[in-house]
Formats: sequence, C-alpha cells, structure tokens
Amino acid sequence: MSHCDSSFDPATHLRLLQQAEAAGSSAQAWLLLEAAHVLGQLHLRPHWQTHVRMLALAWRSADGSETMGQLLRLALVPLGHLSRRLPAGNPGRATVSAFTPLPVRPEIAQLIARARRQ
Repeated sequence: MSHCDSSFDPATHLRLLQQAEAAGSSAQAWLLLEAAHVLGQLHLRPHWQTHVRMLALAWRSADGSETMGQLLRLALVPLGHLSRRLPAGNPGRATVSAFTPLPVRPEIAQLIARARRQ
C-alpha cells in the first residue's frame, strides 16, 4: 500500500480537477481525476464534482462502459455518504468495484503530493 496523505484540502482538489481539464491526453486526465477522487471522496460536494468530471471525460472519449459506470457512481455518491460506506483509496473508475477499498496507487499518491506543493 502506498502512503498518501489523504486529508482533504479544497485547493489541492481544485488544482487536480483543473489539471485534468488541461491534460494533454485522456490517460493523464484519468490519472488526475482518480487522484481528485481519492482526495475528495469523503466529502460530498468534491466527490460529486469529481464523478461529474469523470462522466464528462468518459462521454467525450465515447467510452460507453465508463459512461455507464460513472452514471451509476453518481447515483451511489449520496447513498455512500448517507450510509458512511465509502471505500477509501478507491480511484472511482468503472474498471473497479464501487464498493472496494483499495490501497492508493503510487502514481496517484505522487499526483496528490505534487498538487499539494503547487
């Protein structure tokens, strides 16, 4: 498991979302959005905002399974917060279960750390 300071910082979360918008590739945008998800998932508004951005990227990429996965996750966000059952470290993509806590991948921890320093 990679160490990651996952304490929420709104400015860092916003930087990650902005960097995802400006990313030169879909792959880089996804990594930045995954980092934003890991950082913000314990807070309703940032969690919701991240999934909205993920949905938009999936739609722009014409990725049907990811689009459907993000629609499902947007439906689950309020339920997860009401039940307080949010899987820590989960990157928020449709390629992983929405219910499984995961260790934070090293590349995601690095992106969060870099965004904190900016």
